[in-house]
Amino acid sequence: MNDTDSGTEARTLRINDYAPGFSARSTAGEVSLATYRGRWVLFFSHPADFTPVCTSEFIAFARAKERFAACGCDLLALSVDGLYSHLAWLRDIERSFGVKVDFPLIEDPSMAIAQAYGMLDSAAPSSATVRATYAIDPEGVIRAIVWYPTNVGRSVDELLRLVEALQVSQREGASTPEGWCSGDPLLLQPATTLEEAEAANGSTGAWYYRERIA
Repeated sequence: MNDTDSGTEARTLRINDYAPGFSARSTAGEVSLATYRGRWVLFFSHPADFTPVCTSEFIAFARAKERFAACGCDLLALSVDGLYSHLAWLRDIERSFGVKVDFPLIEDPSMAIAQAYGMLDSAAPSSATVRATYAIDPEGVIRAIVWYPTNVGRSVDELLRLVEALQVSQREGASTPEGWCSGDPLLLQPATTLEEAEAANGSTGAWYYRERIA
């Protein structure tokens, strides 16, 4: 695995930061983050191979891969385990559960990528990564960051909803309300002047809460 592209001391990543670049070995061959430019990427870490919660997540991600692909989003996974552990685990998932995991799972034994993304919990007793997830847009910008503790599995349906909401809100120049799903109304930006607020009073609902169809 190569070092991350920045070569600088890692800091806490924030929404709208550029995702640190990297090249590394994976279960699908050599992977470089730069090759994903032009597409959305859901980049996520898991604590360890051959563990129950991680297995449940990978089965769910594999089953949802085509749904992510339908909205132009690729899946990319990582843990600090080595490549041969990854290969053995994914083969056993297919043999035991009949589910083929065919998105790349990156090895990171030196923890260079995990450190660059802040995936390691400084209070943890081991090098296992937390369940960190980064939604990265086609320009390589981090648009959302979601962390789960090691003992709680992620909702793959919610992460798909998150990617769809990010895409629609960007395309439509609007916001998505609580629980928004594809096809639901969007929210317009609230009025910022008294004149705009008074004009909005004639529409249904409050001037600061206006819906529109995508």
